[in-house]
Amino acid sequence: MKKDPKRALIRAARKALRDLADTEKAPIMQAYMKSAMPYLGIQATPLRKAAKAVFSAHKLESCSEWHDTVLELWRGAHYREERYLAIELAGYSAYRKFRTLDALPMYEEMITSGAWWDYVDSIAGHRIGELLRLYPARMGRVLRAWAKSDDMWKRRSAILAQLGFKGETDLDLLYDCIRPSIHEKEFFLRKAIGWALRQFAKTDAKEVSRYVAEHEGRLSPLSKREALKNLV
Repeated sequence: MKKDPKRALIRAARKALRDLADTEKAPIMQAYMKSAMPYLGIQATPLRKAAKAVFSAHKLESCSEWHDTVLELWRGAHYREERYLAIELAGYSAYRKFRTLDALPMYEEMITSGAWWDYVDSIAGHRIGELLRLYPARMGRVLRAWAKSDDMWKRRSAILAQLGFKGETDLDLLYDCIRPSIHEKEFFLRKAIGWALRQFAKTDAKEVSRYVAEHEGRLSPLSKREALKNLV
């Protein structure tokens, strides 16, 4: 019988995580993240090292195998680290060719079902940002729609998608994604606005100062403080 690469990877991944589990750290990490899903107690560096070893040993040949494996890890997770592993698999370098617009529904599901900053920020800043670089016109329309979504995490993702863009930042898109949330009282939206502006301030401090001054009466104190943190 032919070996199922998806099942083999998932079994190996879960075993690798169990082998790294730390019962003392697990409740501390769960409390810090305010997570209903329990932790195994594995910190980021050993988790990423284990992920690379598993992914290298268990290769997926097709886009559908990659897509289905990511989602099975995500949906079937009993521990938060299993979802971190799914995010690592989504971004694994060997599968860059699979990360097209066809992957967008998968990322959207992970954002909306994950619904917490540790998942969402990684997916937004890396996976959604990657699609924006590859398909700027299409993804610009998607993010402008997300910025008006009833789902707060899609709004946050739209705001944060260009975090690593520096001088390539599409300012019109950034401001369009900020605008629908500029009056929101939700902490995670206010923080996202400030963070996105602060990141761009490293490239163009004068522009961020101008934007904050222009929207002085609309931006929350948190957003303004975050945006100008490194400028004062």
